[in-house]
Parts: sequence; structure tokens; C-alpha cells
Amino acid sequence: MNMKRNQWLLMLAVAATLSGPAVAQAPAESTAPEGNSTTVHLIRLLVEQGVITDAQANALLQQARQEAQTASQRRPEPEVREGDVRVPYIPEVVRDEIREEVKQEVMAQAKAENWAAPNTFPDWVSRVKLFGDVRVRNESRFFSGDNSDEIIDFMEFNDDNYDVNAESATYFPPTINTREDRENLLRIRARFGLEAMLSENWTTGVRFATGSSSGPVSTTQTLGGGLSKKDIWLDRAWISWHPGNWNFTAGRAENPFVSTDILYSGDLNFDGISAGFSGLRFSQSGSVFGTLGAFPLQYSDDDWPSNSFDKGESEDRWLVGAQIGANWEFENQNRFQAALAYYDFTNVRGQRSSECRLYDSGPSCDTDWSVPAFMQKGNTVFQLRDIQLDPQDPARTPMPQYVGLASKFQLFDLNVRWDTVLFNGYRLQLAGNYIYNHGYDEQEMWENAEGQLANNFNVNTGEIESGRDAWMVHAAFGSSLDLKRRGDWMTFLGYKYIKPDALPDAYNDSSFHLGGTNAKGYYLGAAYALNERLYFQGRWMSSEEVYGPPLSIDILQLELNARF
Repeated sequence: MNMKRNQWLLMLAVAATLSGPAVAQAPAESTAPEGNSTTVHLIRLLVEQGVITDAQANALLQQARQEAQTASQRRPEPEVREGDVRVPYIPEVVRDEIREEVKQEVMAQAKAENWAAPNTFPDWVSRVKLFGDVRVRNESRFFSGDNSDEIIDFMEFNDDNYDVNAESATYFPPTINTREDRENLLRIRARFGLEAMLSENWTTGVRFATGSSSGPVSTTQTLGGGLSKKDIWLDRAWISWHPGNWNFTAGRAENPFVSTDILYSGDLNFDGISAGFSGLRFSQSGSVFGTLGAFPLQYSDDDWPSNSFDKGESEDRWLVGAQIGANWEFENQNRFQAALAYYDFTNVRGQRSSECRLYDSGPSCDTDWSVPAFMQKGNTVFQLRDIQLDPQDPARTPMPQYVGLASKFQLFDLNVRWDTVLFNGYRLQLAGNYIYNHGYDEQEMWENAEGQLANNFNVNTGEIESGRDAWMVHAAFGSSLDLKRRGDWMTFLGYKYIKPDALPDAYNDSSFHLGGTNAKGYYLGAAYALNERLYFQGRWMSSEEVYGPPLSIDILQLELNARF
């Protein structure tokens, strides 16, 4: 605004000093700038505002004197009558400049509002925004030679419906790799979406993404596979209504809560409905926000069990969450945020079945519905099926088994973050996250599992080796933390400590400790922006187990990120 004002003052000064006679004119001796007090005051104002220098002001006055004398010699002095008004003469060059500036402003507005060339594009083009990103990553995984080689992959265990009877089983239980390094895995992530304005308060959108599987926590795709084409999944599809400070969303959308990847992976999206508000001020520097949401995790199969006329009851599983938080913004560019959330993962704990006879091709066991839809590793699990032995051959009775979660998950989640600007404009961010599982109860876990725990149990002491809390700290420092300008850089480091049953192992970051819980360790890294849409990042993570068999994992990730 100041620049614009200065430009117009300068133009008026030029117009006034170069003005010539018009409808009626003062006597010739008053045409000099010294006799035109308005012009003199205007030039003095420009000097005071710093628009022109003293030398430039003197030049303007001298030029005006010369042109005034020339004009008085060329033109006869017009007759001055009562009521006549003196109108300054604006030179042609000034009028051309004004005309060109107005033209440019009008054309810019026309292009922005799409009326410069009507009917060139359909109406929907102006209402749709395209967005996306591409990441190319080189990842190396390093395992300690002292790691246990008997850590079972319980997700694959359930997929295989593994036979736990050693006399009848034809292969060993599935285990995860814990000792053999995997170096230079070239991996990609590509996401592409669009968001459309339906009206002033309604929007909708979809996003597609890569991914090696349909799992919820990663959209990363490992290359190779004989140069085969890669899978594309529907990652988001939502409709939102946002009247005023409120926002209501239904469908599959981004995480609506303030959280960290110790609980929810950055790639995790939420199926369901949510409502939130923000920007409600309680003081000059503080505002409050909040979110409510209900998200189906798994619906009962309508036809379960398929080999029985007696269908099972509805045993749907949900995540219900509520969060309240506040932001404080201070004049010295300090910002502080605190948020407290409660998450109830309803009906996710496994249920021990009643006696079931699978040897005579009877119906499935009655709690097979409680098999988790997805797991990573770390949570305490137990055998769901109470399988009866075949009296004809009890030793070789097949016992295809499933495992389920032993603990309830009713989480309190506290997040705090402080952002500030230090010397030379450098930015610092400090953050912390603490999670407490109110539903964790070892005695209840043991009784519900009827003693059939499959992991996190010390057979020598008879005790469960688990816990109910998790925490992390994070610090970032750099010229910018959003990396949106060429040359921006940042460094970061942090520490995570996650006990086995502090949270569901299915939904957190899949990189640290290769996903899941029962992990502790640090991470550090740095990033640099090559331009406003391209940046490089390197990250090192080192972790080990909290309880149980040794499992030490180090990961190096080097990646190039593009966004549009």
C-alpha cells in the first residue's frame, strides 16, 4: 500500500509541475512553481516521504519553470472570468503511463476471475484444484547378528491359519527377518488427487496412491518385480461441509486429529465421519480447537460363518475419538500448542472361543470374527480357538489357529509443541507426545486369554512383559521448517519409547523399528530445498526392543521429494 501511495504521489507531482493552461489560467507570473503553492507543497511532501531526493525535487522545479515560461510565450493569456477553475494540464507521457497501469490491473483481474476470455474453459475448471507428490527413496535396513531369529509374523500367521500342532504341521510358523541386512532398496511413493468446490461451504475430493499392499500405514512401493507395473489404490474420497469455524467431513479423509507418528502413521487415512472447530478465541493471543470422530475399523462378515445356517451376531469394531486443544500466539513469534485426546478402540480385543471341533468339518469357531484386520508387531496376542482333539487320533489332530489382541485400548494422548524464531530468523520447534492406555490390565488380559498368550510372556517368571505407556520427544531447527523456498534447510532429531500394549501396533509409523510397538530408540536427519517444489532428505533411525527377545534394527533413508 505504501509503495502504491508513493507512486501516485509522484505521478501527481509530475502532473502538477508540468501542468499547462486549460480552461482558465492565472497570470503568467504565477505559473512558475514558486507561485503554485500546491505544487511546491506536494514536492516537499515527496521529499519528506523519501519518494524523491532533494536533487530530484530541484530538477522538477527547474523543469517546471522552463516549461511554464515556454507555454506563456506560445499561448495568448486567456481571459479570466469569475467562476473559472484552473485545471492542470497532464502531459501525454503521464497519461500514457496511467492508462497502461490501469490496463494492466484490469487485465490481471480479468485473468484471475476468468472473464478476460469467457467460455474458454468449462466452469468446473475454475472450481477444481489438482495436487500431488512423488518420492523416490533409497532405503537400507541393518540388523544385529545377536537378534532372535524366532520372532513370529502374526499377521502372516493369521493369513495362513497356521497349524500349531507340531505333529500335524507341515511347515514352520512364519517369522520375520531379524538378521539379514537389506541394502539399497529403491522405493517410490506417488500420490495424486483433486479437490473441488461445490459451493461456498461444500467441497469434495479424491486421492489415489501407490502401495505394496492394501495395508493402512504405508503408500510406499518397492521397485523391482521384473519391471512389472505398480499398484494404485483409492487413498481418499470425502465430502466436507465447513460453515464458519466448523468443519464436517464424511468418507475416507486425512487424519483430523493433532497427533504424531508414534500413534498414527503420516500415511494413515481415516474411514468414517468427523466434526471439528478451530479459531474460537478465548483471549487476544489464544484460541481453542476440537475434534470428534467415529471411524469403523472392521465390520462383521454378513455371511459368517459361511458353513452354518446359524449366522454370528454383529461384532463391529470402531475407533471413537475426541480431542480438545488450544493455540497461543505471541508477539515475539512464539507459538505454543497443547492438545489432549481420548481414543476408544471398541471391541478390538480378541475373544476366546467356546469349544470347537474342526476335525469333523464342523463350523468355524465362534470368535473367529475377532481376528485383527491388520497388525504390524509388538502387541500381546493370544490363541483365539479352543480346539478339541480328535478322539480317534488326538496326537495328530490339526489345530489351525488364529491369534487376537490381548489388551483393550482406551488411550489418553497428550501433544505439546512450541515454535519460535531465534537469531537471524532461524526457526526452532520442540514437541512432545505422551500416550497412556487406560484399558491395559494384565490380570484381565490373562483371564480373557485363558492363559493362552502367544508372546510377551516370560515362562520362567509367569509374568506378562508389557506395559501401558509410550512417549516421544522431537526437535527441529533450520532456516525454515516447511522447505517451501529454494535454499531452505532444516535438521531434526528425536527419541521414541513404546511399550508393547501402549497403543495398537497396526496404525503407527512403518519405518521406525519397521513398524509396531515394543520399541525404543532415536532418529535424526536433515533436509534441503532445491526449489519451492523439490527437496532432499536423509534420515537415520536406530531402535531396539523394550522387552523380550533381542531385536535391534537400524534404518537409513535417502530420498528426493517433489510436490505440486
